[in-house]
Amino acid sequence: MEFQILKQKKHSLLAGYKNSYFSYFLMYNFYYLSWALFSVLISVYLLDRGYRASDVSLVVSGSFLASLLTQPLIGSLTDRYDAKKLNLALFGIAMIGAILFLMADTLWMIAGSYALVMLILNGTNPVMEKVATASPYAYGRIRIWGTIGYALGSQLAGLIYDFVSPQAIFIAFLGTMALCVIGLAGTDSLAMEKKPEKEKNSLKSGNKKFFIYLGLAGVFFGITNVVNTYAPAMFQAKGLDMSVTSAILSAAVLCEAPIVLWSGKFMDRLETKTLMLIAFGLVLVQLGVYALDMKVGAMVAITLMAKHPAGMLFIMINLKAVASLVDANRQISALALVQTVKSLFSIGFQNVAGNLLNVVSFAQVYLICGYVLGIALLVLLGVKLPSTSQMLFQK
Repeated sequence: MEFQILKQKKHSLLAGYKNSYFSYFLMYNFYYLSWALFSVLISVYLLDRGYRASDVSLVVSGSFLASLLTQPLIGSLTDRYDAKKLNLALFGIAMIGAILFLMADTLWMIAGSYALVMLILNGTNPVMEKVATASPYAYGRIRIWGTIGYALGSQLAGLIYDFVSPQAIFIAFLGTMALCVIGLAGTDSLAMEKKPEKEKNSLKSGNKKFFIYLGLAGVFFGITNVVNTYAPAMFQAKGLDMSVTSAILSAAVLCEAPIVLWSGKFMDRLETKTLMLIAFGLVLVQLGVYALDMKVGAMVAITLMAKHPAGMLFIMINLKAVASLVDANRQISALALVQTVKSLFSIGFQNVAGNLLNVVSFAQVYLICGYVLGIALLVLLGVKLPSTSQMLFQK
């Protein structure tokens, strides 16, 4: 009798957990927290182990290249098979990759295992973003935990590194990734409904507007990647301590929270092109402040106002744009393709910016980035982009 009661209680608890808000909290919070834990201090970790800066570049560039090659495959598999089961398997492989990373004692083993983990985190990211629009909860209420998780992960990585040990960061990654898997197991919105749509919006039909959008998105992501990479070094060059710089960048992550929370109030109402103009404008203002080499206070202020809010806004724009330009049965593949283009442009812009910084100042590099983004903005002004009638960001 007692056994039956316990069994009923267990069944009731499991039924209550399935597709609950708590399951989405676990999945999103610990997915992004894990991502930050594993990647945010990789350069410091490798340099402290005695590797050179060129070795660090090899490891990080290798992960970008691996992601570039595998993201379309992951997107295609997600469109064809059960997305939830596929992600569970991929997260399991990422945990195995982290164990291999901990055991690695040569540069090539480190590069290979790091690339394995990062290609899975990068490759599954489009699905994670899409799920936030397919869940039974408003996008902002779900995605906000990704923002909080990444900020917490950035801080947690530093604390573990300083007060426990560098290797403990990657052990902690295994634990937080396991919590993400538990959350994922409780959701069911990964089985997203496939709706037949007109062939003119499919990837196979050579959708010209989609490929124009791809180019514009690539430029935006490439430029913002350069901004994100060199902002810490720029602040250090302005005389700020690393601890102060880290605090500024962590606060900048949290500044995207209002954009996420209030997404339901404006994302479905405004046109895709209007939203893109806002995002481009924010980054152009940021680049202008950096290029004019203003006082550090102005640089900090624009970093808080534009760095992550503009990036988060474009992540949501991407969901809206793909929904309006691509057939529903190919949207994960399309999102993966955008992620691939993001990696490709990021590699290109990073290499160009790095070489330029050998001969010119931060301000001059940001001025050049501003010119490039300005040209992309002019192209955007001449393009007509449709908007979807779907309510993606409010329930």
